This record gives sequence, structure tokens and C-alpha cells, in this order.
Amino acid sequence: MRLLFLGDLVGRSGREAAIEALPRLKADLKIDFTVVNGENAAGGFGITQAICDEVFDAGADVITLGNHAWDQREALVHIEREPRLIRPRNYPAGTPGRGSGLFETADGRRVMVVNALGSVFMNPLDDPFMSVDEALDLCPLGDVADAVLVDMHAEATSEKMAMGHFCDGRASLVVGTHSHIPTADAQVLDGGTAYQTDAGMCGDYNSVIGMQKDEPVNRFVSKIPSGRFTPADGPATVCGVFVETDDKTGLAVRVDPVRVGGRLKPVVPAL
Repeated sequence: MRLLFLGDLVGRSGREAAIEALPRLKADLKIDFTVVNGENAAGGFGITQAICDEVFDAGADVITLGNHAWDQREALVHIEREPRLIRPRNYPAGTPGRGSGLFETADGRRVMVVNALGSVFMNPLDDPFMSVDEALDLCPLGDVADAVLVDMHAEATSEKMAMGHFCDGRASLVVGTHSHIPTADAQVLDGGTAYQTDAGMCGDYNSVIGMQKDEPVNRFVSKIPSGRFTPADGPATVCGVFVETDDKTGLAVRVDPVRVGGRLKPVVPAL
């Protein structure tokens, strides 16, 4: 099976670039299933129903979220009626929506998607490791699920790496989001799980992690907020991860970074 994961959509520039690139990437890479992190898609903060519909129409199968899940209040309602939109699983019991799900490809294969929020330098939620562990036990790879993808939305690279090794042998891919910078450590771990510390963002890299430069720089220099963070609106780079799995085990046989458009050097896996 071939999986495609796209990192955080940031603002209009990022989401429009991803929406434009997704059909071509899916066709060129013969993708069976696509997951997109959409937590910064609406003006850099959260997601709306209209944006969800656009991303799904472009070819995403599932949209994951993160610490900005509820910045657009309508998401609290929409997530209850849209099973393909999932938020971090380790939110407290009673939080709207769901944090994992079992989905089908066009040919009937089953893909488990799990979203978790890190605990280091983030708003404290339930233990992400125990939450992910529970999800993996409910849908074992190679038994209930033909592939398992874990989106670890976290600040600390150490926590993301720990999650990768924690899931090794039980997931097809563990990929980090939230940092918005694509890391160079795409690899298949010892147990067969594909891993990359951060997928990067779909956004304008002539920025400070997707935001127009002036206000973030001013806050670092003066320590005084002078305005709102506003998404950069220049040409966006679409960043993500490509994974190919073994059809018998669901474990990874290949993982490659994906980068298309914008300022970063392009990388598209060759089949």
C-alpha cells in the first residue's frame, strides 16, 4: 500500500498549494490513502467546514488536527458529523469528535489513523503514549488494520522520536507535525515502522514557521506584542511524507520526504 501524509496546512497559501498539488501527487505516486494535517488551515488557526470540504474534494481521505483544533468554534460541531476529521485522541473524555478511526481505501483495505498531542511544552492533556497504545491495541496492524498511521502533533523532537520507537512494529508510519520544518531523518525503524520527526508544513517558507515575519521577529526582539500573527501569503511549499508498505505485514518497506513548489528544494520520490 502507498500512503501520503501532508504536513500542517498554514493559511490560504498553504491550503491552496496543497489542494492544487494533491491530485497530481496522488496520481504520480499511485497513492492508496492520504492524510493531511489541517489544524492551521483557516487563517493559520484551526479549520472550518468549508476548508474541510475543499481538502476532501482534492483527494484527502482523513484530516488530522492538533493544539489549534478548536480555534474555529464551528469545528466543535462539524467534527461530530464528519468522521474523517479527527482531533488528538488524548483530549479528555467527553471532548467532541474522535481521535482515531478505521477507514477504507477505494479497494477495501483498512487504514487506522491516530492523532495525538504531545505533552512537552504543550497544553497538558492525557498521556499521549497510553492513548496511542490503546488505539493500537484496538486495531492491531496486520490483523484488524492493513496499515496504521500515527500523527504525533508535538513540540519536542525527543517526544516525537520516543513515540516512533514506542510504536515501532505496530504502525506503518509515525510522523511528527506542529514544528512546520521538514526534518531530514526519514527512516524505517528496526521493527519496520516508517518515521520522520516532522513532515513540515504546506505553507510559505519566506516566513517564521508560516507567519509573516515582522510580528514574530518584533516579539523576539522587543518582548512586546504589537499585532496579530498573520499567515505569510507567498508561494507555498507542499511538504509531506511518502510511505510504501508490505501488503502482508503492513510494515514499511520505504519512506521518502515529499516537497513540491515554493522556496524549498523539491523532492518527489521516484517509483
